[in-house]
Amino acid sequence: MVDAKAILAKYVEKIPQSILGAEKVNFIIEMAQQIPGPEKIELHKLVNYVLTLMIEREASDVEIGGNGTDNFFWFRIHGDKVRVEELPRFNHLEASILIVSILTNNQCKHLLVGRNLDFSYTFHYDAVNKNIRFRADAYFDLDTLALNMRAISVVTRPLESLGFHQNAIRMMSHKYIKFGLSLITGITGSGKSTTLDAIIDYHNKFDPSHIVIISSPIEYVHVSNKAIIRHREVGKDVLSFQDGVIQALRQDPDIIVIGEMRDPETILAALEITDTGHKVFSTLHTSSATESIDRIIAEVNPAEQERVRNRLADVLTSVVSQKLVPSVDKKRVMAKEVLLVTPSVKAAIKNDNTSEIYMMIAQGGPQGMVTMEQDLLRLIKERLITKEVALSYSNNKTRMLQLLKAT
Repeated sequence: MVDAKAILAKYVEKIPQSILGAEKVNFIIEMAQQIPGPEKIELHKLVNYVLTLMIEREASDVEIGGNGTDNFFWFRIHGDKVRVEELPRFNHLEASILIVSILTNNQCKHLLVGRNLDFSYTFHYDAVNKNIRFRADAYFDLDTLALNMRAISVVTRPLESLGFHQNAIRMMSHKYIKFGLSLITGITGSGKSTTLDAIIDYHNKFDPSHIVIISSPIEYVHVSNKAIIRHREVGKDVLSFQDGVIQALRQDPDIIVIGEMRDPETILAALEITDTGHKVFSTLHTSSATESIDRIIAEVNPAEQERVRNRLADVLTSVVSQKLVPSVDKKRVMAKEVLLVTPSVKAAIKNDNTSEIYMMIAQGGPQGMVTMEQDLLRLIKERLITKEVALSYSNNKTRMLQLLKAT
């Protein structure tokens, strides 16, 4: 670490004081691309040391660089952001050089043009003798470079361990339903990727199918078992989600996994390939099943909304909306809302009566459905969370209070 600190200080001295603002970052990127291999290795060792400490502290994320960090490294540990006091402080110039040192020349070009870069990073963690992958996002913060890195689990959780009703698992299974759209939704950091990887791994254990994963970036890398699994990273292997979805149709897929439906073009492409008889899984940044349906329809042109509403009603099979909530042991536990599309739900979507769907979920327990409030109540009864946490994380606080009074 001492060597890395000295290397960074040496290059900071080479930055002309006359260069200001964004031009300084441009200069740093050009300069860092010329750093000799041995020095880059030392800088990579520093990054790997920070990531090793992150894993040992059970942190999910690390923040590096930018004005907002106050020159500290920051970890997110069980939901809370904390300064890492035991690591040296790096000023924003040193941090910018450190960030650029782990990027390729091509990635640097994308960062300068787009002012943001999603990428993945891998290093070998000797303690478990495995490669650890991280999802990373480099961006600008008041004309300085900042970086977030999120740890990707080295193992997938069994789908059965996530507490889904057997009917819900059946609806998501390609063996049971050969086509249809299943959504995993939640805010950033709610565990959507973990659930999606569990679903992929579930099929990989017994389903002799072809799974195409389109993501930005690729996080967990699945090893083909019963299924053959393709990983296509947006920006590397394919230009966009929409292109990846359209191209997948010519690749003989059975299951297509779209990392995120983030624009109208991708949404329409996803509905189209589901309509052609494929099983599709994707994610959305929404906090409830009803909101997910409304969001998809609202994303497209008003002139297209009626057609999209009817198509969505025909192809949607399930929606899982999840949150990671603080548990009594100071960690986090998953709470989820599960919607399975029955004929009544399908009719509600087509008739633009999505407000009725919440009560359908609430009454659909025997079929495998559960509202967020019902699942939070389950966690209270299992003494995993407090009533205060349940109320704080509920979507429908009036309903949550009613459930709490009834217990």
